[in-house]
Amino acid sequence: MKRLATGSINEHLAVGGNVAYPGYVIKGGSRNLMIEAGLNLLGPLYLQSLGEILGSPERLDYLFVTHSHYDHLGAVPFLKRAIPGLALGAHERVAGLMRKESVLGLMNRLSEVQRPLFGDIAGDEDLAIGPVEFGLNLRDGDVIDLGGLTCRVYEVPGHTKDSLAFYIPELGTLFSGEAAGVPQGPEGMEPQVCFLTSYDDYLASLEKIIAIAPKVLCTGHGWILTDEDANAFLRDSLEATSAYRALIERHLQEADGDTELAIETIARAEYDEKGTIYQERNAYITNLTAQVRHIASLGG
Repeated sequence: MKRLATGSINEHLAVGGNVAYPGYVIKGGSRNLMIEAGLNLLGPLYLQSLGEILGSPERLDYLFVTHSHYDHLGAVPFLKRAIPGLALGAHERVAGLMRKESVLGLMNRLSEVQRPLFGDIAGDEDLAIGPVEFGLNLRDGDVIDLGGLTCRVYEVPGHTKDSLAFYIPELGTLFSGEAAGVPQGPEGMEPQVCFLTSYDDYLASLEKIIAIAPKVLCTGHGWILTDEDANAFLRDSLEATSAYRALIERHLQEADGDTELAIETIARAEYDEKGTIYQERNAYITNLTAQVRHIASLGG
């Protein structure tokens, strides 16, 4: 089964924010955890959702993010200001990036592109992405006790060097960020391949996630997949990854190794003409550029 990432999923899991940028809230017996706080412009909406789900935003104990992209941690500084006692967790690399003015500047520029879509939510709030300290450097094998539920941490690089996945074994539920691809298309079952920093690491991480065999897959954008749909999506994502590399290599060959021309032709064919990728175009081009240059560097 598949469903949009919104509303109450079960007694322990609910989704706040916007379906395109979900914030997953896990209610444990003694502690509560939110995974992802995507777009900074949605900060007030995440805060409102926490009040509705938990009774009060102050009841949120932990906020973890899957990786260092602006659309997965953009609202973290806002939420930390609103909930001072909130413990923030991410890969140790994220903490360093969130101190760099150049990184924060790029995040804010990318975020502002979406203000026409979410300006009514943002209002006049100061939602700029600024420096924030992540007190918990999460590593592979870490286990966080939520009271009756546990959150296990898996390092799953490839999309980024700092990608993490989080698994709640008692619920059979895995939060993959973009390490397993993103569901696209009208039925939400076409994997968009998301390796950016390492094709080989991305494949290995996908195989690691498949081995977990989650009953519920909460993706980074848009969809929650369960049972056979979750398994089918993960298998399809693995196959799509090798097929996507072949597509990039073909375009590079046809462009005589000109990466910029290959990027242009892929974007036209895969994004503009097909119209089944719902990612914002500037972000898509940024990611595509990283993918094409990476595959070109492999000499394939």
